[in-house]
Amino acid sequence: MIHQDRRRAGSFGEAAEQYERARPSYPVELVDALMADHPGRVLDVGCGTGKAGRLFAARGCEVIGVEPDARMASVAREHGLDVEVATFEEWSARGRVFDLVISGQAWHWVDPTIGAAKAATVLRPEASLGLFWNYIHLDDEMRAALDAVYRAHAPSMLDNYVLGTRAKDAPAFRDSLASSRKFTGPWIRQYDWDARMSRAEWLDLLPTQSDHRVLPAEQRSRLLAGIGDAIDSLGGSVRVQWETELIVTHRLAD
Repeated sequence: MIHQDRRRAGSFGEAAEQYERARPSYPVELVDALMADHPGRVLDVGCGTGKAGRLFAARGCEVIGVEPDARMASVAREHGLDVEVATFEEWSARGRVFDLVISGQAWHWVDPTIGAAKAATVLRPEASLGLFWNYIHLDDEMRAALDAVYRAHAPSMLDNYVLGTRAKDAPAFRDSLASSRKFTGPWIRQYDWDARMSRAEWLDLLPTQSDHRVLPAEQRSRLLAGIGDAIDSLGGSVRVQWETELIVTHRLAD
């Protein structure tokens, strides 16, 4: 129930500009899939710095973001996104209805029961809810080298996201949505893509992860130094196999 950990949920704004700089975007094919019904009005839940919402604004959609952290919202606004500061659970739609609700890398911070019910109230009948996450996979050599560093400096984090060992969110939320009487049976689509990240880029990415952010500063510094040394020993860069998972479901007609 990670959404209950408000310290982690509220940690992203401490490095909002770094989050914008270091976090990856999402595949074009994912946006294509969610644009299939030609949505006009899009609600971006947990929009962060607007990485997902801007992709839909670029396709001509009217996008409104909902973001609990004012610092993240400020960066999103600087990039042209209209953002309202609130948790999704407490946000007021004020009678507005949307053709598509999205949430990129954020739905796990929303109470799953309240979130699904609220999404249904702001979607027009037959409109889509699209939830998506980027997952990391490393080659065996890099994974083993980084695993050793975490064992030495942060052993409680051996199941963390960047090592590719954290349980995926998509199946759990698919099953949760499947039990709702407001939506059709959800399906999951996977998009795979590769990237090579420099040592500096990888070390820039890590502090944007909530479990890394909440570490004591000295421990985080030791961890990052060890990770940098490990990357240097393996050529100075990290090959990342990204896996983006998308859940799509549709609001049932009344």
